[in-house]
Amino acid sequence: MALFSLVAAHTSLDLEMVAQLSTGTDEVIAAVPSAEATRGAVVLSTCNRLEIYAESRDEQSIDEAAEEILDSVARGAGLNAAQVASSFQLLPQDSAVRHLFTVGAGLDSAVVGEREIAGQVRRALTQARESGITTGGLIKLFESATRTAKDVGSGTALGSTGRSIVSVALDLATELRAGTDQIAAARFWEDANVLVIGTGAYAGTTLAQLQALGAKNVAVHSASGRAEQFVEDRGGWALALGGDKVHGAFAEADVLIGCSGGARTVEAAQLAALREDSLHRLTVLDLALSHDFDPAIADLEGVDLITLESVKLAAPEEQTSAVDQARSMVDEAVSAFVAERRSRSANDAIVALRRHTHQVLEEEIARVRARHGCTAAAEEVELAMRRMIRQLLHEPTTRARQLAAEGRLDEYTAALQTLFGLETASESPASSAATCPVHDSSQRSA
Repeated sequence: MALFSLVAAHTSLDLEMVAQLSTGTDEVIAAVPSAEATRGAVVLSTCNRLEIYAESRDEQSIDEAAEEILDSVARGAGLNAAQVASSFQLLPQDSAVRHLFTVGAGLDSAVVGEREIAGQVRRALTQARESGITTGGLIKLFESATRTAKDVGSGTALGSTGRSIVSVALDLATELRAGTDQIAAARFWEDANVLVIGTGAYAGTTLAQLQALGAKNVAVHSASGRAEQFVEDRGGWALALGGDKVHGAFAEADVLIGCSGGARTVEAAQLAALREDSLHRLTVLDLALSHDFDPAIADLEGVDLITLESVKLAAPEEQTSAVDQARSMVDEAVSAFVAERRSRSANDAIVALRRHTHQVLEEEIARVRARHGCTAAAEEVELAMRRMIRQLLHEPTTRARQLAAEGRLDEYTAALQTLFGLETASESPASSAATCPVHDSSQRSA
């Protein structure tokens, strides 16, 4: 099978388009089991990227498999197929590997070195497994990328900075409300009324960082009704709000943080009505890919809006040396993974050649036995033939692995096809050759 990825990310698209594309991921999961060319897929969907990693039946069918996936995204998102196709970049084979390792290490994030993405990569694989649409190759890829991200986090300064989309957004809010004075900042968060909307991964990170900032008056609301369990799982120090109580929280809030990315959006007029009698200045952090708040609320008097685009613009540059070290670690990990993958890819060609050679060998041995029986002379001939085959196969086997490591295995498989008419993916033919019991050929290998 052949690996590839389809990438739509903040580096080349606006976040609105990424959000629209992301609504089509359920259709991808549903389409994979019945696809013609696609053998498996893993969907990585975050606040600023949609990436689909997949395996096709072979290298020649990558384009066909990519088209199957893009069509399913278009159906699920209700978008034009051509528009969807133009939004994604196709990365084949080794390029897909390098991209995932880079993404998982936080080196392709709006906040360079962010740690949240590593967990998202891990969860993407878990979801694909639960959906039954992954493959052994994709599992190895994602597990290796996750290990590399962990190594980067523990082995470079990027892991110690703790920067993330959430932390940068909260820093922006702090500067807006308290400037750079640390005492004023601490007092602001201690006194502020904060309402968090959502109970997903970003909401969990937000709650933890609010606690670290010293926030004491924090409430959580979820339209799904999961707020109470969400708060309880995180120590129960925040307040879970449901039903009409949330309206009062909107009116009294100093900070609103949207992390849900659900279908409901708080409109500007709605927010203005809820806060009609409020004297509180309001800071809104919209961290959802599909907005929790209407962007028009930025025009309301006394309201500051911080979005993912704001975070991207404000994200700090990490130390060059730390980023260079992280990239070096990623390069080494990618090289090791690709070399191992290429070595494994040589196995089909090696097995095909050995099957062919062994079939010829067993046919010749069967003729010797038919003529001479299980005599000492026949045994000597058999042993000599097996030694000869072992020696003959040694160099072609070594060359197969060498060419695979160099990315030239196609030359080897083409030679097998030309010389012996061998298809490397063919099933092993059943052998009908008779054997002498004490010299069963299954106990020897050439």
